[in-house]
Amino acid sequence: MIVGNFKDLIAKPIASPEAKNAAMKVLVSPAEGWEGYVMRAIELDPEGYSPKHQHNWPHINYIIEGKGTLLIGDTLHELSAGGYAYVPANTLHQFSNAGSVPFKFICIVPEEGHK
Repeated sequence: MIVGNFKDLIAKPIASPEAKNAAMKVLVSPAEGWEGYVMRAIELDPEGYSPKHQHNWPHINYIIEGKGTLLIGDTLHELSAGGYAYVPANTLHQFSNAGSVPFKFICIVPEEGHK
């Protein structure tokens, strides 16, 4: 069992030349006892974005704060706190901050999708 607070975790920069102003915090993973899945929080600072990519696993996202966009395929979706999204496997996607404050969201992936 684990109980914690998002603010107490240290964000690690997303090490990709295709990302900008992006960091990740791991909240729950197999290390904490959740076998097969990882729940992490992604933080995109102003003008930040995740890599535009696709992969063999789906993920579920829940927006914590800020405003952003999610490109899924060739459709751009606006997101804000309380919003959520499901990104299917093998689908091109990218998150971007669309505001002047950090854009933060939960991202749940199968263990194989956490790097």
